[in-house]
Amino acid sequence: MIYYIPNNPPHLTSSNFALAESGSLELKNGISKGSKRNCSHWRRNKHGNLVYIQAAEPANVPMKNHLPAREDQLLALQNTSEFDVLIIGGGATGSGCALDAVTRGLKTALVERDDFSSGTSSRSTKLIHGGVRYLQKAIMKLDFEQYKMVKEALHERANLLEIAPHLSSPLPIMLPVYKWWQLPYYWVGIKLYDLVAGSQCLKSSYVLSKSRALELFPMLQKDRLVGAIVYYDGQHNDARMNLAIALTAARYGAATANYTEVVHLLKKTDPKSGKERVCGAHCRDVLTGQEFDVKAKCVINATGPFTDSVRKMDDQEVANICQPSAGVHIVMPGYYSPDNMGLLDPATSDGRVIFFLPWEKMTVAGTTDTPTDITPHPIPKEEDINFILNEVRNYLSCDVEVRRGDVLAAWSGIRPLVTDPNSKDTQSISRNHIVAVSDSGLVTIAGGKWTTYRSMAQDTIDAAVQAHNLMAGSSKTVGLLLQGAKDWSPTLYIRLVQDYGLESEVAQHLASTYGDKAFEVAKIAQVTGKRWPIVGKRLVSEFPYIEAEVIYGVKEYACTVVDMISRRTRLAFLNVQAADEALPRIVDIMGKELNWSEQRKKEELAAAKKFLYYEMGYKAKSEQLTDSSEISLVPSDIERYKKRFHMFDKENKGFITILDVQRVLESISIQIDENTLHDILNEVDLNKNGQVELDEFLQLMSAIQKGYVSGSRLAVLMKTAEENLHQRVVIPVDRSGGGLPHSPN
Repeated sequence: MIYYIPNNPPHLTSSNFALAESGSLELKNGISKGSKRNCSHWRRNKHGNLVYIQAAEPANVPMKNHLPAREDQLLALQNTSEFDVLIIGGGATGSGCALDAVTRGLKTALVERDDFSSGTSSRSTKLIHGGVRYLQKAIMKLDFEQYKMVKEALHERANLLEIAPHLSSPLPIMLPVYKWWQLPYYWVGIKLYDLVAGSQCLKSSYVLSKSRALELFPMLQKDRLVGAIVYYDGQHNDARMNLAIALTAARYGAATANYTEVVHLLKKTDPKSGKERVCGAHCRDVLTGQEFDVKAKCVINATGPFTDSVRKMDDQEVANICQPSAGVHIVMPGYYSPDNMGLLDPATSDGRVIFFLPWEKMTVAGTTDTPTDITPHPIPKEEDINFILNEVRNYLSCDVEVRRGDVLAAWSGIRPLVTDPNSKDTQSISRNHIVAVSDSGLVTIAGGKWTTYRSMAQDTIDAAVQAHNLMAGSSKTVGLLLQGAKDWSPTLYIRLVQDYGLESEVAQHLASTYGDKAFEVAKIAQVTGKRWPIVGKRLVSEFPYIEAEVIYGVKEYACTVVDMISRRTRLAFLNVQAADEALPRIVDIMGKELNWSEQRKKEELAAAKKFLYYEMGYKAKSEQLTDSSEISLVPSDIERYKKRFHMFDKENKGFITILDVQRVLESISIQIDENTLHDILNEVDLNKNGQVELDEFLQLMSAIQKGYVSGSRLAVLMKTAEENLHQRVVIPVDRSGGGLPHSPN
């Protein structure tokens, strides 16, 4: 296990502190200088903390230098006579099971019917945490099980920050206090959280005065604020973390394949007991339609919300155990929160907990918790988006106008809460994960949380080894570095800038996404033809994603455009409009890499647009401006906007086209390419007839005044042209990240 040491421990005094860091000090367990990785030792981790690593025994299998191609993985699935374990599900838990099994020396296979992390694992709050609210319940209800769950999660938090430092980091989270009596109450609770973490505490929590809290979080509601408490948890890039686990398993020799679904389970009769036993699965390559059998001594069901569908493949009569709950999150511009300080609302209007966190230079807020149906394509609901916005308004200063139009993306994830099938009370929801083995030998892992994926995987493989008499030792995954972590350092990005001529922002992004594999991406980056940057063409101007990542993403088993915009890059989760604009270029690059036909390219483009429209909140965003949008403008505003409109519609046609806009811009010596103008008008063209009518323009301006729409390039362009018709100035046409460079009114 990993112990984070905020201060010198009793047996590590200041006099020998340097010796411990250098490895020269012999510690209590006899580990000294020269010990190999995966042996217990003190060392300074990559976040700067001194940690004691009591690691598992080294993995029994070597790690491959190169990642096998998906085609080779499919061949391994088809040609291997029998695997020790076959894992169904490529989320965090399933991928964790594959890594745990393969590093024990078990012959391991994993199949996922969609993409790795395509479900719940990519749609989380992005936190690695023990759960402050669970500790509160444990104390208030004297619930020892809840306490153990928090303790386990805090241990796993420490491990995850250590094994993937490029994808994770500690994050301070502020809990604002608005009543004096709450200050000692919350302080005791947070200090207990630190105490439970023990030596694995990231940093000690502390109390802030009102003035200091506002200094660190200036957009906070200051009326009635009496102070704040700051504590630390972890944050990560969830989809990339999931992918790193799966790719690490593949490098250790697991046969892993996405877009490979289980059609039905294979069974055979046990000659000793006469009972039917699960012995594999009949699978289908979703992309080609090819079907084949995968034989295995043990099959593991790690399918999250779809747990019951696989259990029913084994036994049609088995009762459902999954109780799905939908959690909606929204993404807003980065200026809604400080760069390195989150916010926790511990008691919302309906008793939920809301987090408000900086993430990837944006702000993510969530989550809701409502019962839902199980679906592979959950859709964020407008009422959930508005609930989160209302809660955000309660905690932000009245000087900050929280606008519906500032929601850049929204998503819904299905949390697979479960009832324990081994419990007599089948109606009770299990707060922790459960591992169940059916009469036919199917091992099911369900429930739990992202942070504890590794311990869940360990428990699952332990159960599989015991139930199927597999020859394997103990788990090797504590302290086992994930892909990209080995040679990563906080200054790695500087080498990328110096050696390849990448922009600093792009280099930092590559280092924090790929770790030491960032150099592989940089090597294939295209020359820009500019003085600076030398290499690295961006997919969209305001995000650091570059075209080389699309090529590299294909090597990371990306098979569709949706894989690329949502899980290899996180563009869809950060800004749906930016993702939509990047689609044509991504389709072209992937088409070339994967030899797509023109028809396949069209299908991929359509599928990606559908994904953005329904699953990532584009539909909810676009519905803020519709044909039936009410025009609620005062007469003076209507006249002012009509005058602005007719400046472009000189012929009084009642609508404007690209030619009208070009004519006005040319009159003030401004040139914008036709494709950009087409995109700008298309944002407002509600009936998609290639022109913007007066009513559409008035609806736009009305929606902007209400805060339903923001970042309209047409509104900014038309106002700027009106103000500067006789002056020559540059008109901004880039998206502003949700807000506007100046008022479009």
